[in-house]
Amino acid sequence: MPSVFEPETVAEAAAVFRDGTRVAIDRNVGDAATLSTVRLNRILEHEPGDLTAIVEAGVRLSELQAALAPHGQMLALDPPGDPTIGACLAGDLSGPRRHRYGAMRDLVIGLTVVLADGTIASSGGKVVKNVAGYDLGKLFAGSRGRLGLIARVALRLHTRPRVEKTLTGPAELWPAVHRSQLDPVAVDLHWPGKLALLVERECAFDGFAEDDASVWSESAERQLRGTKVRWDGGACLLARPGPGVAWVEGAARQPWSPLAERVRAAFDREGRLV
Repeated sequence: MPSVFEPETVAEAAAVFRDGTRVAIDRNVGDAATLSTVRLNRILEHEPGDLTAIVEAGVRLSELQAALAPHGQMLALDPPGDPTIGACLAGDLSGPRRHRYGAMRDLVIGLTVVLADGTIASSGGKVVKNVAGYDLGKLFAGSRGRLGLIARVALRLHTRPRVEKTLTGPAELWPAVHRSQLDPVAVDLHWPGKLALLVERECAFDGFAEDDASVWSESAERQLRGTKVRWDGGACLLARPGPGVAWVEGAARQPWSPLAERVRAAFDREGRLV
């Protein structure tokens, strides 16, 4: 039966790779050992004033959001399920909020990884405007565990909106949204032919009563040139599967491009990561 390693520190994780063992990160693959990030689950730093946080790869997204909520902050990411932060980056996950905030790769400002030979490498830092070192965050985004172990991630946070409203209407609504002053946070298509978008109150309707749906509808109709709209009681849209979800959920992976395979071979010459 393949071994399962659950390191509690970055150094312990590096020691697993130095043994020359073939390793699959957070997955069961054939006779390869499984390296789990379940114990790398600490929120190491949170600087509310800088809107940044440093977390280990095994922290669940829901756990991080719960820790940030009392400070009125959030990681602006809404992928399906409740993945770990490491899985979010390894799959470059996103959801409807990507329309405004981008995917996971756009929220990473620093990264610590363990390479296939046990080398510990870091880039970036703890502030948003940072140019230190190579941008490993972009390189490891979507890497699916084939370039190395994502151990720690420095994240850019955003202020949590006071109120969110979900607007639904016909698909033809989208051109009118572009012409309006509405600032959609998330956009999703509800089949057949239904468009839904999430709008933050502070961005578009600051000063209106939080529970007065008629005010929201009247204002939206004016801005959308008379298009009839309906607000759905403040509930955020459910995330739809996006890039990388197949890797996180264990389904068959899509083939890599020749360029991605060349990068993988440069990082893992002996093929230890599977």
